[in-house]
Amino acid sequence: IPPAVYVALDEQSHSDMTWWLVVLFGTLGALLGALINYYLSRWLGRPIIYAFAESKVGHMLQLSQQKIERAETYFNDHGNVSTLVGRFIPVVRQLISIPAGLSKMRLGPFILFTTLGALAWNAILALQGYLAHLVGDIAVVERYSHEISFVILALLVAAALFFVVRYFV
Repeated sequence: IPPAVYVALDEQSHSDMTWWLVVLFGTLGALLGALINYYLSRWLGRPIIYAFAESKVGHMLQLSQQKIERAETYFNDHGNVSTLVGRFIPVVRQLISIPAGLSKMRLGPFILFTTLGALAWNAILALQGYLAHLVGDIAVVERYSHEISFVILALLVAAALFFVVRYFV
């Protein structure tokens, strides 16, 4: 997302891309991938998913039973909203659809939370591309993407906490 937004904003690139289309299609792609994981885990069930995670192919895809169990524990501890919050947590981001499918989470809330989480995450990534465009160097994003993500996420969490405290106090 960051390099695509960088190119979309760069007038020298002569690209027809726009930053919001990059975010939109990134979000649709994330939703599609999440739906595939959701339905596969829902239809195949826990024993087959765990066996696949421990197979050679599963290991090539960076899966393990431990990672899936961790995502499942996270999902069970936090409920349906974990499909939104989980989009911001490395490793969990890619796996949170599996426990949602295993628990047979209703499709409507799954799509809503997944889309909102993916949209917010893609907006953070798009902001990184925008910041790189401002400084004129995409290598900045590549070099500092994790740090930039954490700073932006921390700012968003702080703003959300501010509004929650203000609302309830």
